[in-house]
Amino acid sequence: MNYTSEEVSQYVKEEDVKFIRLAFTDVFGNQKNISVMPSELDRVFRYGIAIDASAIDGFGDVAHSDLFLHPDPSTLTVLPWRPEHGRVVRMFCSVKYPDGTPFVSDTRNILINAIEEAKKAGYSFNFGAEMEFYLFRLDEHGNPTTIPYDNAGYMDVAPFDKGENVRREICLTLEQMGILPEGSHHEEGPGQNEIDFRYSDALTAADNAVTFRSVVQTIAARNGLWADFSAKPLENAPGNGLHINMSVSGGKHEEILPYVIAGVLDKVRDITLFLNPTENSYKRLGNNKAPRYITWSEQNRSQLIRIPSAVGEYRRAELRSPDAAANPYLAFALLIYAGLHGIKCALPLPLPANVNLYTADEATLKKYDTLPSDIKEAVKTAQNSSFVKKYLPQEVIDSYCKLG
Repeated sequence: MNYTSEEVSQYVKEEDVKFIRLAFTDVFGNQKNISVMPSELDRVFRYGIAIDASAIDGFGDVAHSDLFLHPDPSTLTVLPWRPEHGRVVRMFCSVKYPDGTPFVSDTRNILINAIEEAKKAGYSFNFGAEMEFYLFRLDEHGNPTTIPYDNAGYMDVAPFDKGENVRREICLTLEQMGILPEGSHHEEGPGQNEIDFRYSDALTAADNAVTFRSVVQTIAARNGLWADFSAKPLENAPGNGLHINMSVSGGKHEEILPYVIAGVLDKVRDITLFLNPTENSYKRLGNNKAPRYITWSEQNRSQLIRIPSAVGEYRRAELRSPDAAANPYLAFALLIYAGLHGIKCALPLPLPANVNLYTADEATLKKYDTLPSDIKEAVKTAQNSSFVKKYLPQEVIDSYCKLG
């Protein structure tokens, strides 16, 4: 629902709202928030609300610590797990300097700028996320363990799949928040689950991805469990991927998706640090259907990019390397810029790799470039990338390069 600030104020008065959470993310995509009372709402809409930036990862130091949150009224949603009487609502915010200019490391604004650049060029990008997570048991003190909630396998059913009711509760909660789940199932790993939701415009998709992680972790906790989105939580089990489906419309070309795919293939090494930002990320790549080679193909799940079987508006490219540690605002922004690069340069799409890369011989594999093998290589590649430097502020690049 695209509320205006006036409509939000009216909603708060009429629907017994007692707390308004103003949400944003740090530079790594971790959600943060501050709650205000309804009496403060008009002031917040007019002037914003101050936060201490020095306490937020990637946001600055104590010498320049004042930043302001400015809520986006169009993102208003009720938090369904909070009480019906004295409701709690949430809005995502822009982060700005005291003079009102956008904060350079506000990654949501970086995505907004990428969307605007695509719009000026005549293109519109849509994204859909497929995010995997493990459900682990808690110990007697309520701390997370690595003991899976069940030992079920891919698309198993109850009673082997114990996560069925948890996924149901997650899906119903998402639906109440205006996010439409398309499907949910048990994944291959013990205690591993996946919930997919419908594609949308880039900004909404990124907001939804941040919301999704929060909802899953909240519902898991309500069920006495821990939701783990890390790339490789169990050494000998499949990792958690964030498969990103992307499509594009507009422009003069009848078929522009091949140019977009070619652009992503051309720049994926440069941006891998932002798609896979932890040391743990690189333990996943190259194993259990997680890609290592820079290739594409129709349907083939051993590829970096695959084209799922679909027609018309559902035709899309699926990038399989990212994991859920990625900041979706940065990930989607960089993919838009890579896609625009492919379109602008009319990059030819390489020949598809119609082989199973997990069983291919060395002679075949040597034909293909690979993703960075570890976080240090990913950092070095990003540091030397003119593409990354063109589209990301140096402050953001520096924050990520400290990871390696």
